[in-house]
Amino acid sequence: MCGIVQYHKMELSALSELGLSQGQVEVFQAVLELGRSTLNAIHEKTGIERRNIYDIINKLIERGLIVYTLENRKRTYQCVHPNILTDEIKKKEEALSSLKGQIPEIRSLFESSKQEPQAEIYRGNEAIKALLNESLDYKEHYWIGGNSDIESTNLKTWYTHWNEDRRKKRIMLYDLVDFGTYMKGLEPNKIKEHKRMLYKYCQLPKDLRSPMVIFIFGDKVAQILWSKQSFAFVIESKEIKDSFMKYFYYFWKEPW
Repeated sequence: MCGIVQYHKMELSALSELGLSQGQVEVFQAVLELGRSTLNAIHEKTGIERRNIYDIINKLIERGLIVYTLENRKRTYQCVHPNILTDEIKKKEEALSSLKGQIPEIRSLFESSKQEPQAEIYRGNEAIKALLNESLDYKEHYWIGGNSDIESTNLKTWYTHWNEDRRKKRIMLYDLVDFGTYMKGLEPNKIKEHKRMLYKYCQLPKDLRSPMVIFIFGDKVAQILWSKQSFAFVIESKEIKDSFMKYFYYFWKEPW
């Protein structure tokens, strides 16, 4: 509650999830820690320019997070009871819950509006994560080429967790690897671990090594270049996917 001295520095950056800007969070926290406070006191505590503080405070007043009193023609500001944050969080949760319930309808509309073939570019690690997470909606994954190159990127740890999520979803992964390569933890002699992870592998001929890996799921063919900020070119087309699968099965021979 406002007016109570804080003996440790609180971290209230999560207030941005309620739509507050960084400046609004800083001013709110300053008023919270100062209790009833003047504009000068808020300025001194936050270091924000006075002209900007006026706008920020007015927006916080509009949100109902701060109120003011007028004494001797001088305004002082204080926070309202923290219960308003509980109400704001509840509204946010209800909105997100409603949106979550609409995902099937959004997905259906997305699927019905697509045209074939469709090409997309995924640039950067966050985009690659989104692509791989999307693939978890499909029951089979097919990789061709240097999939183990992900071990040299900063996606390595994230991929380990993603691979475990794939296993939990009972998604089979068929890995047609570059000759002499393998995923860490899934070495060729670890047959029991392969079975536990729903993983099968086969090696390409020596002369077919490529710096780019091909990932096939659903009707999508993703050509991925693993790097510090990975890149993928994705084509969605049943005809193109089927042609790549012919290439895949031409070389696929299970080692057991």
